[in-house]
Amino acid sequence: MISRPPRFNGPRIVAELRALIVLVLPIVAAQLANTLLGFIDTAMAGRVSPEALAAVALGNSFWIPTLLFLTGVMMIITSKVAASNGSGRLADTGPMVRQGAWLGLFIGLACAVFLNLTRPILVAMDIGEQLIPVTLDYLLAISLGFPAVGMMLALRGLTDGLSNTKPAMLVGFIGLAINVPANYILVYGKLGMPAMGAVGCGVATALVMWAMLICLLIHIKRSPTYRECGLFERFDWPKGRTLGQLFGLGFPIGIALFAETSMFCVIALLIGGMGAIVVASHQVAINFSSLAFMVPFSLGLAITVRVGHNLGRNGARAALFAAKVGTVVALGFATIAAGGMYLFAEQIPLLYTQDAEVIALAASLFVLAALYQFSDAVQVACAGALRGFQDTRLPMLLTMIAYWLIGLPAGYLLGISDLLGPPRGPAGFWMGLIIGLSSAALFLGLRLAVVGKREKLRPPRPPYSPSHPTH
Repeated sequence: MISRPPRFNGPRIVAELRALIVLVLPIVAAQLANTLLGFIDTAMAGRVSPEALAAVALGNSFWIPTLLFLTGVMMIITSKVAASNGSGRLADTGPMVRQGAWLGLFIGLACAVFLNLTRPILVAMDIGEQLIPVTLDYLLAISLGFPAVGMMLALRGLTDGLSNTKPAMLVGFIGLAINVPANYILVYGKLGMPAMGAVGCGVATALVMWAMLICLLIHIKRSPTYRECGLFERFDWPKGRTLGQLFGLGFPIGIALFAETSMFCVIALLIGGMGAIVVASHQVAINFSSLAFMVPFSLGLAITVRVGHNLGRNGARAALFAAKVGTVVALGFATIAAGGMYLFAEQIPLLYTQDAEVIALAASLFVLAALYQFSDAVQVACAGALRGFQDTRLPMLLTMIAYWLIGLPAGYLLGISDLLGPPRGPAGFWMGLIIGLSSAALFLGLRLAVVGKREKLRPPRPPYSPSHPTH
């Protein structure tokens, strides 16, 4: 029978912190590489023409949320691999990841089809007729890489789930190194290639997606770390029951991520009619906040691994301990981020613009952004812990209620409507973000407490026996 680990004590906290930090730093670096891919696309397209820049910006508003949905679905592979690793059942991970690769391929194809069916949405958004063909061609080019991303995320689920997050980081920077020259050649028409403009950005990004898949595949094939997993021992055709189980657990994660991202997109659309100064100020504040969010988002991924690993190795108490330590770390970063945004609210906008009106309005939004750092950190940490427990369906509903039934309506009432006093404009929508994220933090925190209590009442798992160097 597994002995219960002691409650909080110094050495154990330090050990858990060390394990979490070792996991999260490469994940943050990988997220930074992915963010730079979008930045490079935008910067290079902007040097072609305003139309090319607009097409890339419009296309990004479609394919990035779609990519986050795909990423969310595939996170279940990480959770399951972490649990198998913790319980010493590495032989189970090979068949699981093989089926995960099929799942990633199928969902990647479905996402690609969706991206090529967006013309009615663009028309409904009253996008200029001259921009629609370029945007659709850009999305077509990007969509060619989505099947590769789906399979790559399954392989990343294996490496991350084994607490080995460096390969994803290295692959991300390899992709970045490929993206720069590929964009230069395809966007501007170098080395005999035709100048493709915005579409060249899409082709380059698709090439990077396939290159990242190949690089990660080669790493796993050659590294002895994964030999015991048996990933390449045999070929498996897709198995409907296994795919259904993985999709049933992963789909709610994808929807939850998509719900949060789409809330920000809808707010941007609602603010769009308030004038150029308001739109620019909102964009400055949301862009910088998104950069800061890379750290808690990465912490959420690392918490998933630690909770799943500890759940498989020592049971629910150890998993809850990892969740608590991860949440404290997330709150610690939130304190730093919030303090920085509050203290430098007037200086941060200078990184984006010299316009005095934009700076003043953006500074007021950064004060509000500082406030939601805390609730955002808690909700993303609790969501990561719940993924580690493989509890996904109810958290999806809770996040959708928090974002779409509480946060967004509150933002509308405070920002545009006069039901709660004079409309507050963009500040009202940011207050709605605080309300929505705080609701999500409360709901997910309570759900984590319930799941933890339930898991502690379950019969003990079989004793753990070390069988792999990563243990």
